[in-house]
Amino acid sequence: MALPRLNPVIKALEEGKHALSLFSSCDVESALALQNSDYDSVVFEGEHNGWDIRGLRDSLQYLLNRGQIAKSNSIVPKIAPMARIPANGVEKNQFLAKQALDVGCYGIMWPHISTVEEAYNAVSACRYPRLKNKPLYEPAGIRGDGPTQAVRYWGVTQQEYYEVADVWPLAPKGEIFVILQIEDQAGVKNLRDMLKNVPGIGAIVIGEGDLSQELGYPRQYEHKVVLESMAEIVAICKECNVVVGHPHVEQNNAERIIKEGYRFLMCSAPRSFATLAKTKQLVGR
Repeated sequence: MALPRLNPVIKALEEGKHALSLFSSCDVESALALQNSDYDSVVFEGEHNGWDIRGLRDSLQYLLNRGQIAKSNSIVPKIAPMARIPANGVEKNQFLAKQALDVGCYGIMWPHISTVEEAYNAVSACRYPRLKNKPLYEPAGIRGDGPTQAVRYWGVTQQEYYEVADVWPLAPKGEIFVILQIEDQAGVKNLRDMLKNVPGIGAIVIGEGDLSQELGYPRQYEHKVVLESMAEIVAICKECNVVVGHPHVEQNNAERIIKEGYRFLMCSAPRSFATLAKTKQLVGR
């Protein structure tokens, strides 16, 4: 029997909907607070909060709710856990993605991707190797084989895991969602080449904090120059038919962001859930 679509983010995007997510600290209390929410995913923060693979593993476990699983009669998670790794694209620390995927994450966010080479490495790190004469060879996989914990967490057999542990949308049945963050002008300049030459990118999320810093208007997210640069990224993503995401959706900017074409929406203020409620209303979910 074929597996159902396991990744709620991919399911929402395939259905033409917006995917709802957020950043969260990597700890048990945050996971418990989120387990009954209506987010499609949570991105556990490992870039600025420090990399804690055991904390990430524990957070994944506390995100689960046995009652939800029993009532749904399905192994599809209510909220797909993902992780933002600490390494910038140029650092190419593939082992961080490997560790996060091996404990059961359904996606990886890569900060500071600025070149085609860095984008290629990011996608490659989330794929298992295969022979060159096999379909969908590129980007060539480099992920090491050790998914025992992920198999248990996903609730599938090891062979079933191998069948779907690939990057979407390159692999139609893939359940791994690769997010690249564009956070500087070099990334903006090279973005079109990345999207045209590196298949398997699930979404581009703009790192508006670092982008605004480089442009000379740090944290001034509504400044004309910052918005123009972000609009250029959105336009390139639309041209290349790749989902674009916004990292700081708030009640006062949600309507504008949705109108501009962002589809991977990361809500602020996770504990109040007010932004989530308004965003859901705006996108009809």
